[in-house]
Amino acid sequence: MSDSRTRIVEQGYDEIADSFVEWRDRIVDDPRLWWMNQLTSRLEEGARVLELGCGAGIPDTRLLAERFRVTGVDISREQIRRARTNVPSAEFIRADFTSLELEVASFDAVAAFCSFNNVPRDLLAGVFERIHSWLAPAGLFLAALGTSDTESWIGEWLGTTMYFSSFPPDTNRQLLGDAGFELLLDELVITREPEPDGEATWHWVLARR
Repeated sequence: MSDSRTRIVEQGYDEIADSFVEWRDRIVDDPRLWWMNQLTSRLEEGARVLELGCGAGIPDTRLLAERFRVTGVDISREQIRRARTNVPSAEFIRADFTSLELEVASFDAVAAFCSFNNVPRDLLAGVFERIHSWLAPAGLFLAALGTSDTESWIGEWLGTTMYFSSFPPDTNRQLLGDAGFELLLDELVITREPEPDGEATWHWVLARR
């Protein structure tokens, strides 16, 4: 974890472990359950699912673990500690997933619920390529990606210092295509997030290896 940008993310989510869950629960028009269903309806019971940026494991990891063999990854020590308590049936790895190495074709699906906006955008191409390699043939990748042209933003967020970065949707699509993915679903979704964010647009995609 040598990248200073990801260290900011690590420390930030350690510090806001309580307030982040409360903040997220107040999002209006959050479409994640609908998108999760688009993924899970295409998977067999017991499929191997990797969640990147699992946080404290609630509610997404817990829902996935009811039907699938789930591995959650998060950079925050405190978030992983809580996830292991909240979802004891899942496996968890504390790691920076921008440099994570996993076995080829070891998962049937990879999901990332809004965690990519904390990833330095210059690292996205490599991360997408590794995700493609981790998936079994015809494996699925679900992600909510940022939509702004933000190379790097560091500032106060929910009482801590946080890092954000993102590409516009056309660049997201290009990077996914370059990594070998076929887009099955591709939609810009507006949500209303609590302060300090307000209205936010996310680029939701479901792609196939």
